[in-house]
Amino acid sequence: MKRIVVFGAGKSSTCLIDYLIKTCSERNWSLTVGDAHLRQDKPEASPTLQWLQIQVENAEQRKTLIRSADLVISLLPPSLHILIARDCLVHEKNLLTASYVDEEIRKLSKELKDKKLLFLCEMGLDPGIDHMSAMQIIHQIQDRGGKITLFRSHTGGLVAPDSDDNAWHYKISWNPANVVKAGSAGAQFLESGKIKQVTYRDLFENTGEVQIEPMGSFAWYPNRDSLAYIPVYGLESAQSFIRTTLRHPSFCLGWKNLVRSGLTNDDMPVSTQVHTLAEWSKPLLPFLNSSNRVLYEQLGLFSEEPLPSGAGTSAKILQAVLENKWKMRESDRDMILMLHELEFELDDQKQGLRSSLVVLGENNTRTAMAKTVGLPLGIAAKLILENKISLTGLHIPIIKEIYEPVLEALKQEGIRFREQVN
Repeated sequence: MKRIVVFGAGKSSTCLIDYLIKTCSERNWSLTVGDAHLRQDKPEASPTLQWLQIQVENAEQRKTLIRSADLVISLLPPSLHILIARDCLVHEKNLLTASYVDEEIRKLSKELKDKKLLFLCEMGLDPGIDHMSAMQIIHQIQDRGGKITLFRSHTGGLVAPDSDDNAWHYKISWNPANVVKAGSAGAQFLESGKIKQVTYRDLFENTGEVQIEPMGSFAWYPNRDSLAYIPVYGLESAQSFIRTTLRHPSFCLGWKNLVRSGLTNDDMPVSTQVHTLAEWSKPLLPFLNSSNRVLYEQLGLFSEEPLPSGAGTSAKILQAVLENKWKMRESDRDMILMLHELEFELDDQKQGLRSSLVVLGENNTRTAMAKTVGLPLGIAAKLILENKISLTGLHIPIIKEIYEPVLEALKQEGIRFREQVN
């Protein structure tokens, strides 16, 4: 009997766990989910599923679970992946995550290859589905002899139109701490042959705009270090290369001032002399005007409400405010949007291609975010345990052996791209 162990059961885990329960039931495998908190809406324990309350920092609890597994999936915060990864290496277990490869994980690469293990990272939505769908298009163009000159990839987790009822056009369907931290490292990308670098302070200022049918117009801002992916994607021929995050234009209009006023800062404690949201949000006052005031008023930033208990930094205060104001109701739905834009030369002709994805959630637990983050992980886990993916070493899903079967399986789950060539 194959045994899958999942660490972490947060907002993005619901569809992964449901998919694995179904898969394990069909194949007589077992699934163990370990998390610091027992969720009230968790599936009932069954012969297929075991649900454990554990502290991942507890080495013995962690190692006991990993030793028992045939494959491990980590949905923990990125900083904790390394604890799981090192134990997986010692006990020779394959590991999947949806997070970016960091330097600590990268250092394990040679040992993984020597032990013939597979660590597959960036296997969620963004990063994940964006890599797989982009690489399929890129390889198809290159296989026909085409030369790609422009590549833009846009991804956003937003609120579905039928649940959109605030001026920011946003609700939280994933880790709220990451919503507050988004963009804090700044960004760099390639535009018309020149490297562009944007600081966190300016990231939400000069946003671009795209149309995604049938959902309308959206703003984008650069996502982290796009340059690092040029060689990964094999697009050294491109004159423009950028990966971005999508938001509603109003979101960027409001968020840039939260950044500039320091209200997203997580480095310095807030003065003990500050007691209310109105006192805390004073640095925002110079940025107010008739077009953005309603955004901050809807968040209650100028109210006499006391600061959230235990929130010691501005980022923590803002996170608590947003978790309250942007909370999804039970019937609310979220929406995932993705768009790849490419320009290429083929047969002495310049051509353009757009490939778009729209995924709508079902409710506030079976979200589009949970579906698009979780299903690629679940599908990959099944393929690995069935020996249909036999790679070893440290990988992200840019290889045909990974992306072709996973994208095909995602189509069966309703995650399907729409292409337009011009």
